[in-house]
This record gives sequence, C-alpha cells and structure tokens, in this order.
Amino acid sequence: MKFKNLTKEDLSDILYGCTILGTGGGGDLDEGFHYINKAFEAGKEFKLIDFDHVPDDANICTPYMLGAISELSAQEELEYSELPQSGEPSIMTAFRRLEEFTGDSYFGTICCELGGANTAISFYVAAMSNGYIIDADPAGRAVPEITHSTYYLNNLPAAPIVAANEFGECFVCENVKDDMRAERLVRALAKVSRNDIAAIDHATEAKNLRGAVIQGTISTALELGKAYRLAKENGDDIAQVIAEKGDGYVAFRGKTQSFNFETKDGFTLGYIEIKGVNNFDGDIYSIDVKNENMLARKSGVIDVTIPDLICCIDLDKGEPITNPNHLVGMNVAVIILPAPKEFLTEKGLKAFGPEYLGLADEYFSAVDKHFNR
Repeated sequence: MKFKNLTKEDLSDILYGCTILGTGGGGDLDEGFHYINKAFEAGKEFKLIDFDHVPDDANICTPYMLGAISELSAQEELEYSELPQSGEPSIMTAFRRLEEFTGDSYFGTICCELGGANTAISFYVAAMSNGYIIDADPAGRAVPEITHSTYYLNNLPAAPIVAANEFGECFVCENVKDDMRAERLVRALAKVSRNDIAAIDHATEAKNLRGAVIQGTISTALELGKAYRLAKENGDDIAQVIAEKGDGYVAFRGKTQSFNFETKDGFTLGYIEIKGVNNFDGDIYSIDVKNENMLARKSGVIDVTIPDLICCIDLDKGEPITNPNHLVGMNVAVIILPAPKEFLTEKGLKAFGPEYLGLADEYFSAVDKHFNR
C-alpha cells in the first residue's frame, strides 16, 4: 500500500501550514506539538495516505476537539478543579469507546479541519491506533461549527457521535436528526466540560465519504508550511511568501491597537483592531472573531468575509497568530487566501458565508477583486 512516512520536519511543516490556514482557530500550535511528541515517545509512526489508495470497505472516522479557545474565569476553574482527571487524552477515551460501540477497527482518520491542534489530534489518534492519516479534510481551513463542512454539504450524517472529556465522562449520541442538531448537542457537552470536548463522528466506510471531502489538503498544508519555514530561515518577507504560495495577497500591515475576547455559548467571540503602518498608514483594519477570523473591515468598510481565509502573522516573531493570543503593539500582517471552492455553492455560502454573519451583502471573492479577475 502506497503511503508516506511523515518525518518530524514534515509534521512541523504541516502543523505550521495548518495554523496559517486555520485563520486564528483550529487550536493552539503548542498543543498540536504536544500530541505529536507523545506519539513519537510511544514509538508510533505517522503514515499519510492519499484517499484514492484507501480501500472502499476501510472504516475511517473524524476525531476532533470542540469548544471555546478563550480562558475560563477563576470561578469556573475552581468548579472544574473539583472533578477527577481521567489520566489519558480525552480523544483516546472517545476512540476506545467508538471501537467498543461499533465493534469495528479503524483503518485511519480524517481531520475535521485544518488547525494547529485539531489536525494534530486526528494525526495522534491515527498514530496511536497504528492507522493511517488520510490526505483530506471536510473544511480546507478551520471553522467554528460542525455544519461548516463538506460532510454537511453532502448530507452525510455525523452520528453516531462519541464524545469524552478530561474527567473521563463519555457520551454516545445516536439517532441525531442532522448536523445542525449534532452541533448543538456537542457544543452543549463542551460547555459543561471546561469548554473542551473530544468527539469523533462520521465513522463509516471510506466509500461513503468519497467525493464528500476535500482531497490533498494535508499535502497543501505541508507545502505551505515548508515555504513558510524556508522564508523564515532565509529572512524573506514571510507574509508575502505565504500569500504567493497560497494564491492570495497581503491585505494589511500594522500594529494591534486593541482587541477583546469573551466566551459565549461555547464559542470565543471578539474583535481585533490593527492600526496601519507604512503604505497602510491612516487606515484601521478590524477583524470579527468567532473562534476563527470571520469578517474584516478596512476603515469601516467590509473588505473580506468567510469563506475566504483571513490569516494573521506576528511579524516580530515570524509566527501565525491564533486567537485569542493578540497583544497591543504586535506587528501584524493580514493575508487573504481564497476560499475552498466547495463552499462557493449556494448551500456552502448559506452555511458559511455572509448570511451566517447576519449580513445582507452577497459574497464576493476578495482575492478575485484584488487581482481584478
């Protein structure tokens, strides 16, 4: 069977590429490396395989973490400190329960999205179960909700869903009407699990997911992450290199002048304001956040909306920025990359476009507008 054994450098490039493509969401990069290192310490391998090489009858599943990404209050931390810790990663608690519930063994995993932590968590499950990482995902970026996926766009049911938290509590969700309901159920479980729940869904044979995922996205992240790494090593303009490699453009450069984040209904909500410098002096770039960067305005005028990717880079550290990790005075570049084409259908834009943000405006491709295409 044809597959690629991923090296530590490959995995680092992938996680950096996924963090860039995660548009501020998808989890913290340090958490991602934690999971990768745990698997290496256990003597495991990371095997990447093209979806076309996966047997039709192979069982595959989609593991992920869901919740908010901002900090809890002191009172909330105190309440959760009274609960016992399970002693194992919650995603493995969920995976073991999935195997028991379905009675199946699993060939491999598909990431739910691209992001520094969620991609690594899916990789971790594959490695620890001696399975394969499938070169695909259903989002092509990071997204806030279960319904923001090509699984939903192709009417594929998420259930059964197996979820677990750090306290060892495990939940099996059956007979779930649709992904809208699945989102509400798993989000509710996250809200009573320190805003962080491990879940696994779309556990099915590979043939049922063919044509319903975006293929090659892990390889794309690998190439983007490699370009980013080489630019950083060579002292090149990281933002420009990322923009060119991702077929996008640098939309803004400036310094963070204010931001605010809060946890509400299981999401991290907030905004970022960046004051322009050099060619952008006199302008303010503001970004609305719902876990990910969702909407950007330039001096009050809408500039970019989802599903386009709004990616922020800390130019002082040369690192992609995840929410809510902004600082006043941070030297920031904003890069816009094109939306996955799968979200540009009528159903895709209804689920994850301006309408989702409560806007009456029609979607326009910011990349096409920038390049006058």
